[in-house]
Amino acid sequence: MYDQLKLDNQLCFLLYTASRLVAGAYNPYFEQLGITYPQYLVLLVLWEKDHQPVNDIAKRLQLETNTVTPLLQRMEKAGLIDRKRGEKDTRQRIVSLTDRAVRMREQAKDIPANLSKEIARFVPIDDLTAIIPVLDKLIQGLRAKP
Repeated sequence: MYDQLKLDNQLCFLLYTASRLVAGAYNPYFEQLGITYPQYLVLLVLWEKDHQPVNDIAKRLQLETNTVTPLLQRMEKAGLIDRKRGEKDTRQRIVSLTDRAVRMREQAKDIPANLSKEIARFVPIDDLTAIIPVLDKLIQGLRAKP
């Protein structure tokens, strides 16, 4: 009677499930590196551009700084990053990769291709790449929503 309330008809459930399962497919690669999925995301941001303020990392990950800060603290304890006070603004914390994390980039370079091969067993990669612009529009639209 209320088809709109069936779990399988919920876009949010499908997106959540796909996201959770894709993120989980990364786990064997992350176990080899000794990192988690959220740590991988931070590393991706810093591999693109090292020495960034916490606020910039949070913005890039589309997260709040109070979500990112505990993650960065754990990464610092694990020896992946260094956090230092900003030179111009001492309230700012600048995050930098350690030598270990820089070397880890080389170890991680094949993860996207390996994961793509794994996913291609179920869905053609071209189909997945085709939905990227749609997801980008959805994300931008929801973020801009007042």
